[in-house]
This record gives sequence, C-alpha cells and structure tokens, in this order.
Amino acid sequence: MACDEPAALSGIFTRQNSASTNSLDFEPDADYKFVESLEERYKCAFCHLVLRNPHQTGCGHRFCQQCILALRELNAVPTCPVDKETIKMQEVFKDNCCKREVLNLHVFCKNFPDCNSKIILGRYQEHLQQCLFESMQCTNDGCRDQILRKDLKEHLSRHCKFREEMCQYCNTYVVLINIKNHEKNDCPDYPVPCLQNCSQIILKKEIEKHHAVCPEAEVDCPYKQYGCHVKVKRGKLAEHENSALREHMLQILDKNSRLEEQISDLYKSLECKEIKIQQLADAIKKCEKEFRQYTQLFGNNSNLMVSTQALASHLDKSARLESQVKQLIQMANQQQSKLDLQPLFDTIENVKQKIALMETYDQRLVVLEDQSSKHDLQINIHKAQLNKNEERFKLLEGTCYNGKLIWKITDYKMKKKEAVEGRVLSIASQPFYTSRCGYRLCARAYLNGDGSGKGTHISLYFVVMRGEFDSLLLWPFKQKVTLMLLDQSGKKNHIVEVFRADPNSSSFKRPDGEMNIASGCPRFVPHAVLENTKNTYIRDDTLFLKVVVDLTDLEEL
Repeated sequence: MACDEPAALSGIFTRQNSASTNSLDFEPDADYKFVESLEERYKCAFCHLVLRNPHQTGCGHRFCQQCILALRELNAVPTCPVDKETIKMQEVFKDNCCKREVLNLHVFCKNFPDCNSKIILGRYQEHLQQCLFESMQCTNDGCRDQILRKDLKEHLSRHCKFREEMCQYCNTYVVLINIKNHEKNDCPDYPVPCLQNCSQIILKKEIEKHHAVCPEAEVDCPYKQYGCHVKVKRGKLAEHENSALREHMLQILDKNSRLEEQISDLYKSLECKEIKIQQLADAIKKCEKEFRQYTQLFGNNSNLMVSTQALASHLDKSARLESQVKQLIQMANQQQSKLDLQPLFDTIENVKQKIALMETYDQRLVVLEDQSSKHDLQINIHKAQLNKNEERFKLLEGTCYNGKLIWKITDYKMKKKEAVEGRVLSIASQPFYTSRCGYRLCARAYLNGDGSGKGTHISLYFVVMRGEFDSLLLWPFKQKVTLMLLDQSGKKNHIVEVFRADPNSSSFKRPDGEMNIASGCPRFVPHAVLENTKNTYIRDDTLFLKVVVDLTDLEEL
C-alpha cells in the first residue's frame, strides 16, 4: 500500500466510494504515450491531463488531488470550471474506482521504439527501474557517463575509467585512472632501478636494504681512522684492501709510533714534575728549620726588630712554596689519571649495577602490566554493563503506551547512503504499546526503498513484536493502522497511509519469534517528493514518522 495524500485532505474529503486503496502510482509530470487515446473521463477537468489521485465533486466532475486543492486556494468559494457550480468541500470524495481504472491504462515505454513494452500506468516507474533501454549514470564513484542499462555491465567491466583494476605488482585494487600514479609513488612492490647504477632492479620497499649491500655504492675505506681517506665502490673494496695492504700497515705502525711517543713524553713530564716536587719539599723542610731557629732567637729577645722582619719574609716565602707544591701535586694527579684505568673500571661497574637495576624494573613492569590488563578487562565489563543499562533506561523513558509512535530519524543523508550502498538496508524504531499490558509494536523503514519502491521511494512497514502479555491478548491483531510522514512547516500537509490489519495474514498472528513479518507500504513516499526543497518534510537532516493504532473496541487488560 502507498499513498501520499496530505493529512489536510483527510479532514476535508470525508466520503469515499471504496474502502480499499491501490499500491500502484505514477509520476504526474511525465509525458505518457497511451496505447489507446485517453478518454475524457480520465482527464482532469482543471489541468486536462491524466487524473492523479482523482477526487469527484458533488456535481460529478473529476479533478486531480492537487488541482482540487489549487481551486480551493484560488477562490474562497471554489467553483467547478465545467459547469460553474459551487464546489462544496464536504461533498468531495476520493474516487478510488476511477484511480484503479487510470492506473490500469496501458502506456508505451518512454524508450519506444527501442523498448516495445506496453505497461500499465501504475507500473510505469517500476518498469523504468528494469528497462534495458533506460539511460542511467555509471555507478562508479567519479564517473558521470550516461549509459543504457543493457550496456552498463560491459561499461563497468571494460570501458569505465573509474573502474577498479588490480595492481600487477602488489595485487591492490586501484581506480584505473590512478593506477600509473599508484605504481610510481605508492606501490611498495613496484620495481625500480638502483640509484647507484648497479643495473639491478629492486622492489621499492627493499631499496634501502639493497643500498646497504649494493656493490656499486661508494663507501669509506675501513682504515680511514688510520689515515686512508680513499672512497671506493663496495664491490671493489676487497681489491683496494689487498692492493693497499702495505700502505695500510705503514699507516697503522705510524699511528702506533705516535701513540708510543706521546706516552713516553707523558712519563718524562711526570718524572720532571716529581723531581720538582721533591726539590720544593726539600725547600720547605729548610724553611721549617730556619723558622725554628728564628723562633729561638725571638725567645731570647735579641735583635727583635730584625728577627721579626726576617720571620715575616720567610713566612711569605713558605706560603708561596706551599701553593706551588699544591699546584704541582694537582697537575701530577691529572697527568697520572690520563694513564689510570681505574675510573674506567668504576664506570663499567656502575653501568653493570644500572643494568641489573633496569632488569629488576622490567620484571616489576611485567607484573604491573599484567595487573593493569586485568583491571582494564574488569573496567570494560563494567562499561559494557553500564552502556547496556543506559540503553535500556533510554528505551524505557521513550516508550509510549497509548498506541502512538513519533519516530525521529536523524542523519537522513548518511543513513540513506548506507542503505544505497547495501550496508544498512533498514532501520527499526523503538517499541511502543497499545497500553501498559497491550500489544508490543514497532515500525521499520527502508530509506532506499524495498520491493517495488527500491531506489525510488521510502518504504515504511508496521511490525507486530512478541510481548510479555501476548497470552492474555486477542489474536490475530485486527486494528486500523495509520502511517504518517509529518510536515515540519506547521501547515500539517502530512503524507498519510491507512490500512486495517488483515486477520488472515501471518503478519498479524501471535508472534512465534521475536517479531512477525513486516506489513505496510513499499512505495510510501517518493524520494523526489521527500527531498524536494519546496517541501518541508526534512529539516536539519531530520524527518519524523508517526504511527497511530486505532484503539476503538480494543479491550484494555
């Protein structure tokens, strides 16, 4: 079932000549070519085109649904353009009998004569979705080519520049127009020549590894530290070592000789320092001896002034000598430390201790990481339980028990794209109930359509779910159900579809599983109507669907 009659008409046109509705429909603005000439009774008295959603006035003339609304908007008191009779809105009713006849009129495919199909008007759009001669855009991202449906498969596999082909080197699928750029810049298995001109072809991902062993790469001579500054290709390095063996040995001997001379000079310098230290030590002893003598003279009070001056002079000289001795001792220690290996041994011992300490830290770190992993696991379990409880609380807070559901669908563009790509074909609403202990129900929407509405419409279905009180309820489910797409402009131009549950359908029996098979409208509303910027069914990438169950004659437990 499908119907896009605004809810505003439901209150204006109260009578109908048929209680059933038809699931067929057609686009109003297309140029249809009828197999037989269109009879006048199937033409709108206002626009003179084929009737769409026909409504009949009290004077017996038929109009399109939109045309009758246009007449009402043009004049406060609308009149019939045929007989000038005043149109009383309470007498206007939806002519479902005429609608069935119109929808069953045969028309030629718009791709005639290539396509010689004759289709009933109500199946026209469905036919175009399958017509081999219908022009359609290539489905590959980036390709704007228009191709007949019958040629699409060949285009996708052979001609489309945006098709994906496997890289012959790394077996990765790449868009065809980018494959050359991929091979040169991104493909790790693309063969490239060695930059050292060694005539070898190497995979790009192994080029650096190759350069470390390339025989054509220039490297320093291993005896560079001894004075050989020759650069030679790696492949000729052994030849250079053999040919320059004598020079290398002489360079090594020369450097060793210079080291021995430096060591000898250091030892001679130390000997000189030691001799000078001994001389200074002797001078100090001599000064001490003289000092004692002067002290004795001072004690006898003879030549006091002369003795005092001499004593002061010797004290200054002694201080200078003592300072020089300290400097020499410091210099000697520095020279000695250059040849002393004890600091090196101490450093090595400190490093060993630090390594042992680091190993201890590593063991403690392993234990701590294990404990941390266990804590993380427990935290994740608690988080999952909290999320589950939060979702349950949100579900309980938003549950309705009056047979009405207002379903807010956000991120419409993203969810429709997921449906078009086949990742998430349908979405389901939260459950709602006819009462606290009543039927458990929900809605299911296919944003890219389902069945006859696939690719062109939104499909909306009503689902009976298994509930806690099913054993106390009457089965099968028999209530009238209203499906609505809400207008967000405030004008209440809602799109409405009403049906009564078929007691013979398995969709309305008591559920054996979690839910029954969905039942509803595969062509609920066309994408063209829903996404038209003139309409206000979508705002801020959000739309609202409403489901209302008629609770009349429904006994409450």
